Amino acid sequence: MDKWQRRTVYYSVFLIGSMLVFAVLYQNGMRIYEGEPRTFLHSLQVVVETFTTTGFGSDSPWISPEMNVLVIVMDLFGTLLIFMAFPVLAFPLLEEILSTTVPKTVDGDLDDHVVICTYTPRADVLIDELESWDVDYVIVEPDREQATELYEDDYRVIRADPESASGLEGANLAAARALVADVSDQVDASIVLTAQEVAEDVLTLSVVEEPDRAAYHRLAGADEVLSPRPLLGQSLASKVTTSVTSELEEVVEIDDDFEIAEFPIHRGSQLVGKTLAESGIREQAGVNVIGAWFRGEFETPPDPDATLANGTVLLATGREAQLEQLKDLTRSGMRRLDRGDTIVVGHGEVGRTVTDALTDAGVRYTVVDQTDLEGVDVVGDASDPETLREAGIDDASVVILALPDDTTAEFTALVARDSSADVEIIARVEESQSIPKMYQAGADYVLALANITGRMLASQILEEEDVLSMDQNVEVVRTNAPQLVGKTLGETRVRSESGCTVVGIERDGTVVSDIGPEVRIEDGDELIIAGTDDGVQRFTELYT
Repeated sequence: MDKWQRRTVYYSVFLIGSMLVFAVLYQNGMRIYEGEPRTFLHSLQVVVETFTTTGFGSDSPWISPEMNVLVIVMDLFGTLLIFMAFPVLAFPLLEEILSTTVPKTVDGDLDDHVVICTYTPRADVLIDELESWDVDYVIVEPDREQATELYEDDYRVIRADPESASGLEGANLAAARALVADVSDQVDASIVLTAQEVAEDVLTLSVVEEPDRAAYHRLAGADEVLSPRPLLGQSLASKVTTSVTSELEEVVEIDDDFEIAEFPIHRGSQLVGKTLAESGIREQAGVNVIGAWFRGEFETPPDPDATLANGTVLLATGREAQLEQLKDLTRSGMRRLDRGDTIVVGHGEVGRTVTDALTDAGVRYTVVDQTDLEGVDVVGDASDPETLREAGIDDASVVILALPDDTTAEFTALVARDSSADVEIIARVEESQSIPKMYQAGADYVLALANITGRMLASQILEEEDVLSMDQNVEVVRTNAPQLVGKTLGETRVRSESGCTVVGIERDGTVVSDIGPEVRIEDGDELIIAGTDDGVQRFTELYT
């Protein structure tokens, strides 16, 4: 029963009860004060005439003041009930008639799709990924307004309760590829239990806020239980520990000694302030920069005249030794982690994961939180400059913002940047839409929980892709391209047309990594391409 139906029932009960009460009062009033006994049915008729303002028949006028007062009260009460009927019944009914009707079931022929319960901003990343691989989906959304808004925005959505068997049956779960439960820890467990009842053979993925609750979701029947917050914390920490660890992280191996990896440029690096053409990266490291993230926006190929800044993330291919040289170039010449603290703001699940990773890497840190918890060094509001000064921001190398609220994190970034022009600010946000504002506030690196959650889900559902990183949305894919057979790479214009880069060709079981514009694509070749979700989707549409 939805909100409008409940209000209708309550109003109807109240209306009928009021008329019965007034009928009893009228019947007794006529007998006691007017000396004219009336039947209950006649009294009820008079009440109805009064409430509907259609008249009073032969009973008027009344002689006694008591009856006149009763009739006045009935008049006012009836008018009030009429006015109440408009917002309670008439307006919602009219809105229901005129508004968009969201379907409650999917077409019977929909299969091999992903059932998403329910819609959150995190779902957008997953939906983009599914669409890039031409995989159908349906959102099961119980809220009428949310479902209507999604339907009008061209999402595939049904209005149903994902915790009910009928709701999941309406989504044709039995024929689906997978089900994703991402609402809350308790609701997700309920959805998983229902999914086991409806279609126990379908892959079921559940997202948990608290990692220690994962066991209960597995007990409910979830095939995979994902906890993106610890991964987010590890990704935040890796932006710091990359300067003190020797191994490359987030690497995709193309061949035995040919890899593709991402390299964030740290504040104080010799590359900061130079254009890509001036940087000498090709000459010094021998790598091929195939793309770059500028303040959260991916460009491929990157403009040679684009200025490299702290926070720019380079996507490069090369041999392991060459990539190590590029890593040295992106490090800060001035930044030495043993000379200054890393300040971690927020000691929740993400913040604790960050400090654990920093401890393992031997990096000194100071924890700031508003609550006096175990492990918190400075208790206070980090958006207060005095709190940051107490935490040592004047001597700090890095500030990691692990706050759960995007608005608070943005304001704290402004305060931290105003407090220190040289400190490196690494921040998390909940939603992807907050990334540009966080960069504008002064952050050097921004990671979104929505991106990581969507990417983790996609990597479990899709077997075709090789994910480079959970937070940057770059993927490496092996694929056939029949439309390009017989053409050289120079003739294909893959980069300009699709936004993807061909980083290698697998031919007869061997990967050819030393490729140039003169290399011709042969029948049976598998191209190894790198690009964003949108880029891979365009490549697929154009060439496969």
